Amino acid sequence: MEEPPPQTEPTPPTDADVAAFKAQLGRPPRGLRAIAHRCPCGLPDVVETAPRLEDGTPFPTTYYLTCPRAASAIGTLEAEGVMRDMTARLAEDEELAAAYRAAHEDYLARRDAIDVLPGFPSAGGMPDRVKCLHVLVAHSLVAGPGVNPLGDEALAMLPEWWAKGPCVAVPRDGEQDTGEGAEQQGDTAAG
Repeated sequence: MEEPPPQTEPTPPTDADVAAFKAQLGRPPRGLRAIAHRCPCGLPDVVETAPRLEDGTPFPTTYYLTCPRAASAIGTLEAEGVMRDMTARLAEDEELAAAYRAAHEDYLARRDAIDVLPGFPSAGGMPDRVKCLHVLVAHSLVAGPGVNPLGDEALAMLPEWWAKGPCVAVPRDGEQDTGEGAEQQGDTAAG
């Protein structure tokens, strides 16, 4: 895509947001703190999760991609070997490696501002490798351009996943769910 979706302010999740999450991933949210980024269609596409789930289990993936269309497109990039190529570049390009390490530090600082997980890595393979493009793209959507260089690169490779309209149909807050028109996506791969 030529230009990434604009950053959006984090917001508390509404009932409609929770319904969208359930429709997008086929399960209720765990540790949901905020809608960290909204797709241009208006639905959540990245959620912020607590560093510990309700039962105290550590959950280091602070930014979780929920849009099944974006997740599917990212899965295609992963299958094409983009992660392998990016990891190889990290070993060869000191400037890129330094920028990726800074992205790692940014991710940890954002997570630590919520709750510190001593000894837990950031996410997505940072800072030394690329393990999950879903996490890197989610971080780029939330942090904005220039923070996560490999997340920015992966985001630029994606199609405009919102161009066909919302990925799922959910009732607006206060409306009844009629069950009509919901587009269920089978791909639930995310960070």
